[in-house]
Amino acid sequence: MAKPKKRYVCQACGSVTSQWAGQCSDCGEWNQLVENAGANVTPFQARHNLQSGGRAILMSGLNTDIALPDRTSTGIAELDRALGGGFVEGSATLIGGDPGIGKSTLLLQAAAKIAMRGLTVAYVSGEEAADQVRLRARRLGLGKAPVMLAAATSVRDILTTMGEGEPPALLIIDSIQTMHSDLIEGAPGTVSQVRAASGELIRFAKERGTAVVLVGHVTKDGSIAGPRVLEHMVDTVLSFEGERSHQYRILRAVKNRFGGTDEIGVFAMQTEGLEEVSNPSSLFLTSRDESVTGTVVFPALEGTRPVLVEVQALTVRLASGATPRRAVVGWDSARLSMILAVLEARCGLSFSTCEVYLNIAGGYRVQDPAADLAVAAALVSALSERPIPADAVVFGEVALSGEVRPVAHGALRCREAAKLGFGRAMAPIAQVNDKGGLQLAGFKSLGQFVDHLLGR
Repeated sequence: MAKPKKRYVCQACGSVTSQWAGQCSDCGEWNQLVENAGANVTPFQARHNLQSGGRAILMSGLNTDIALPDRTSTGIAELDRALGGGFVEGSATLIGGDPGIGKSTLLLQAAAKIAMRGLTVAYVSGEEAADQVRLRARRLGLGKAPVMLAAATSVRDILTTMGEGEPPALLIIDSIQTMHSDLIEGAPGTVSQVRAASGELIRFAKERGTAVVLVGHVTKDGSIAGPRVLEHMVDTVLSFEGERSHQYRILRAVKNRFGGTDEIGVFAMQTEGLEEVSNPSSLFLTSRDESVTGTVVFPALEGTRPVLVEVQALTVRLASGATPRRAVVGWDSARLSMILAVLEARCGLSFSTCEVYLNIAGGYRVQDPAADLAVAAALVSALSERPIPADAVVFGEVALSGEVRPVAHGALRCREAAKLGFGRAMAPIAQVNDKGGLQLAGFKSLGQFVDHLLGR
């Protein structure tokens, strides 16, 4: 009998090596290589030709007419928006987020709403006892929802139970890092166990038409724990973001095979659970009764939803020779350095003797390139101590040449600002027709925009 071939798997990144080492050569983590015995390899198997001996698979044309997959609405509009309309039959969804952010609460609320419509929903917890889940449901006012609860960690036991009779419409596994398969050696949470347990649950979803939701732990840097292949295996990856010190939560689709990845769902954590926020701008706008230097409102766009956020900047002059500091919260620090360089090279403004602090109010994270002009406006306002008009919004992309470039959906951004009482907008000159009910001032270059702010 052939000797089993040993291999060592990194628990951090999943890379495989034939020899043990103290440090993983791929990710650089220390003491993460764990022995994992592979299958027996015989000379016959090594020389075996895979071009024959299999069964023919069914091929179909790309232009074949098929019915669109059925979706199950969760009854929570913000969750449906992030999913693209609801859970798809036979799909696998992975949701990750920081501990205590509200993942289990959101899924329990969705499970209760789906179950109260007459569909079968199973909630399997590997971290809490069934009574603990039941107590949390009562606190949320969902104690009478006909959700089937279980506390188990064995994938074999779970799939055997789910396979008896009619499969449920929705199966929630909380969390995948606590599940283990008896076909693989290793403790729950290791790379091999997470991969094997997820594979079995996803196979059950595809074969029986059950929508499976896997809750995933996250690492200290915010990424989903376990092998990266887990995100490739599932159909949808949702990221639940927010700070526990803040009231709001944002559900963002990172991957979605059945919809777009540019939509977000916004929630507010209340004592009765997570509540939908139909007007997210109210969370990220502070009171603007009077004009304040260094603050400007920017109409961000998340998918098809405009969200008005406040960009805040502060500059502090230092003594000669001191090294200035740059601190950014909620925006890309490299992009801030670029805007500062363009302001100095194209507009003659010097921030070299100033510490610069930039913050997006409410803890919101801005990824929209249209925020460039709003950040520049906040920096110029803070440096010159001239306030931006309180009824104005600013958006536009800034090029390294100093050109103010147009951005997508300018009219939609302006309409949202007009709804909330804003009267004017500062934008690229190419979008002077995208007024959306506002008085719009267009600018061709950043230098022209700075001259307008400084009254030159």
